[in-house]
Amino acid sequence: MLTDSFLDYLQYERNYSKETLRAYKEDLREFVDFVKEKKEGTFVPEAVDADIVRDWVVSLMDKGEKTTSVNRKLSSLKSFYKYLRKDGVVETNPLRFITGLKVKKSLPYFVQEKDMATILDSDDFDDKFEGVRDRLILEMLYETGMRRAELVALKDADIDFDTMQLRVTGKRNKQRIIPYGDRLKKMMKAYISLRDSEVECHDLWFFVQQNGEQITDSLVYKVVHQELKKIPTLSKCSPHVLRHSFATSMLNNGAELNSVKELLGHSSLASTAIYTHTTFEELKRMYHAHPRAQKEGG
Repeated sequence: MLTDSFLDYLQYERNYSKETLRAYKEDLREFVDFVKEKKEGTFVPEAVDADIVRDWVVSLMDKGEKTTSVNRKLSSLKSFYKYLRKDGVVETNPLRFITGLKVKKSLPYFVQEKDMATILDSDDFDDKFEGVRDRLILEMLYETGMRRAELVALKDADIDFDTMQLRVTGKRNKQRIIPYGDRLKKMMKAYISLRDSEVECHDLWFFVQQNGEQITDSLVYKVVHQELKKIPTLSKCSPHVLRHSFATSMLNNGAELNSVKELLGHSSLASTAIYTHTTFEELKRMYHAHPRAQKEGG
């Protein structure tokens, strides 16, 4: 059967994983069954046209399939027909003019400034090494907007106390400079003093564990998640939320979009622009909290 030869091609020539092959197999089975129901029990690949594909998409949506699931199934079918065309089984691909469903992008989660201040100024962190380190982890993620991996990879040599700038290495090994303020400078110096007196460091990593080894991604996640889950209105508590919070706070306080783009290390302004939508949503929320906005129309 053609679907079997296609799956063999994906497995042995493209080295697809078992999970991916299972998804392709199920997607194609669903489509073949749909066509058979429409075509009196037969499935002839070359007889399939764009209308049948569109009918299938509509049927999936009627069943309540998520947009992402429908698009994945379409992608499986497109790959199948590309394979058939390459092998000369069909002359044209019925999906060549069919595009996937538009996926609505959700706005980034972010922490309100007052909630972040409550966490950072609380007495939950002690004055011992790990307490000082964990508070600084939260402060740096929130005040610089750096990614979790960038914070983990930070070294002493990346921090310049004279110019009050730090260097991070982002995606595709692209480096950027991030400025910081007096408050963060004092916190970093206090942390270094405590670290160097209590921990025997084996390398030049800035953030280390109690045993002197470099901190891990999971440790940073645990520290951030433990603190952010204290905010009852926040449904996502990952380190990336602090990056979103940094960008949103910057824009809410008058920073230019292009400046925020450079600080975040985005390659495209479009990636940063989503935070303007977040600020607009916040403005709308604040407006609707106004007593006049809650009055019904006359």
